[in-house]
Amino acid sequence: MLDTFSNMKDDQPINARIARRVAELRTASGLSLDALATRCDVSRSMISLIERAETSATAVVLEKLASGLGVPLSSLFDAPRAAPGPLVRRAEQAEWRDPGSGYLRRNVSPPDHPSPLRIVEVVFPPGKRVVLEGATRAAPVTEQVWMLEGAMALTHGGHTHRLEAGDCLALHIDGPIEFRNPTRQPARYAVVIAVDSPHRAAHFSTPR
Repeated sequence: MLDTFSNMKDDQPINARIARRVAELRTASGLSLDALATRCDVSRSMISLIERAETSATAVVLEKLASGLGVPLSSLFDAPRAAPGPLVRRAEQAEWRDPGSGYLRRNVSPPDHPSPLRIVEVVFPPGKRVVLEGATRAAPVTEQVWMLEGAMALTHGGHTHRLEAGDCLALHIDGPIEFRNPTRQPARYAVVIAVDSPHRAAHFSTPR
């Protein structure tokens, strides 16, 4: 296993990027801080801190914000490119680390190219667990999780699936989902998400 965590990018630039994106999206939607707080069940003070880049929000909080703003979670991390197109180089792919669990996600797909698919790579620390609210029955998410290294346990709808290297799990997510690495080694997996449009990748319901 590559020592992925030793190559993590500094969190500050990504926090500033998230701050700008949340503020831009909220303004474009005509939402006040109070209105967004009510819509996504995140406190007004927390949203204000995020927009000022004064806190490192967890995946759980950012997923709620993305849902309230009607955008995919990935759109909070991506930065505008000088030359948009179908090719995105490794150095351009946005990385973000969840301060709660320490999992590292990388947006693999070109952020500005129209496509019904989005790919995310995740490195999940040993012994860690994340529970996200996921999608809703009114707006479910279809995705596949392909284990590349290590093992993960995914629980959704009362069913737990243990994935090992090479396994691929197709999910139709319409509620909370738990991601857990029950081993003593980091796990690495890819998530392929089917989206309705390039601007609606129903917010990632996996740590991605």
